[in-house]
Amino acid sequence: MLDIPSRVRVHVETLPAAQNDMGVRDAFQHNAPARKPDAMTAPHPAKVAGIDPTVPTPAHTVAPVSPAPDAGPVPGTAPAAPAVTVPHAPAPGTLLQDRLAGWVSDLTTLQELTERLCRTTGLDAALEELLRAGAALVGARRGLVVLEPGDGPGPRTTLGLGLGRADIGHLETVPHGPLHTTLDGESVRADLFAEDGLDPRHREVATRLGYAACYALPLTSEPGSGLGTAVWFYDEPAAPDEHHRHLIGLYVRHAAAHLALLLEVERTRAYAATITEELLPSRLPRVPGVQLAVRHRTGPRGGGDWYDALPLPDAALGLSVGSVTGSGPGAVAAMGRLRASLRAYAVMEGEDPVAVLSDLELLLRLTEPARSATALFAYCEPALRKITLAGAGHSPPLIVGERRTEFAETSVSAPLGMLACWEAPSLEFHAEPGETLLLYTDGLLHRTGEAMDRAFARLHAAAASVPRALRGDPGALADHVLRTVLPDGLDPGDAGEDPEDVVLLAARFD
Repeated sequence: MLDIPSRVRVHVETLPAAQNDMGVRDAFQHNAPARKPDAMTAPHPAKVAGIDPTVPTPAHTVAPVSPAPDAGPVPGTAPAAPAVTVPHAPAPGTLLQDRLAGWVSDLTTLQELTERLCRTTGLDAALEELLRAGAALVGARRGLVVLEPGDGPGPRTTLGLGLGRADIGHLETVPHGPLHTTLDGESVRADLFAEDGLDPRHREVATRLGYAACYALPLTSEPGSGLGTAVWFYDEPAAPDEHHRHLIGLYVRHAAAHLALLLEVERTRAYAATITEELLPSRLPRVPGVQLAVRHRTGPRGGGDWYDALPLPDAALGLSVGSVTGSGPGAVAAMGRLRASLRAYAVMEGEDPVAVLSDLELLLRLTEPARSATALFAYCEPALRKITLAGAGHSPPLIVGERRTEFAETSVSAPLGMLACWEAPSLEFHAEPGETLLLYTDGLLHRTGEAMDRAFARLHAAAASVPRALRGDPGALADHVLRTVLPDGLDPGDAGEDPEDVVLLAARFD
């Protein structure tokens, strides 16, 4: 750590920018990994890490006064003795001011870099910021970070700066190469081709990628706990000096702590998503006369949306979607209980969707009075293309075909658990050959970020615009609707922090 007395006041107003020598900070602000940054503090060292000082070393003395032009001896006087130049001694405190100014510059740079890192909310974004900041601090142009937690559970990832996938693949094949840094400390290889006993594979990869030196640091959040390795590459033989190595060490220490927190968040989300996926059907059934497809995304905190497709007696098919209020593990567990109960009621009395939802409402009110849920259940007879459905506070399904694109207007009803006794009339209609029934949860509408009436209109327009070539495939139809309604589709990388689950279940009748 930098030990700076708290009572020392630094007056640097009169110091020129060259004396402050804020090379690292300027290098980072101007994306300096593509060029060679200036040295950070005075006096300027010799060429280190491929850095050529472009600003000459300032003289910490008062500028010498130029002698007056020689006007010749004054008549009647003896010739003046030759002038003797006496070097001026440094002003008291000048060297201390320069050193303190350099410390202030270093601390400001580290503060800016750590603040930018802490603003990242995802692992990939944090790793990219780590590579960019580290490249500026050590004067490198390219870098690579390998996230490989030592405690076992992932996620594991490799990310490069200025390196393609093929380049990363070549580096991973180097035995005892730059990616195999231990937790003991840093690895400095100032001139790879001058090393004795360099592995031939390492020499081959270095020649192919065009680097001659590398500097690696382990990512450790606490003693004995390794997260991975960060390494930066130089095009020419070079190495960071002790000062820059101290700065990058401080930065990487804070970066590792931030990465450890993001890693725990990522693991928690992955666990919640895995539990949710295991509670939902792993595959959809094959029922003659109907084709099924589903698209589903779980929110980052784990939500209570579900879907189901259940073969029933007499060649019938039960379709259901629903949502439990809340998020997190409690909502996921409640969703699993309700879905399992609805399957049992559907097997016993599926031909009457109102009875199925009435029993589910009674169960919810008796066992979990603090929760509410929305649900929609459809009893389908594929041979007749007949659909009987009922909904409890759920959005109406959408019928998509060649001649029509319209919502199946179910009766307005309160969600389950909101009334002392729930009951609503069912709706019965027939699907034409080639028509598709779309069932979805409210998360699809909420993720549009618009009012509900506009969200419904947007969904209707997306379904009506499905090309004719895609109407025969329910999966392709669902993908088109999602790409049109949601800007990011269901891409997990662009889901951000939106807590909404999304379910879209498509059933096409032959």
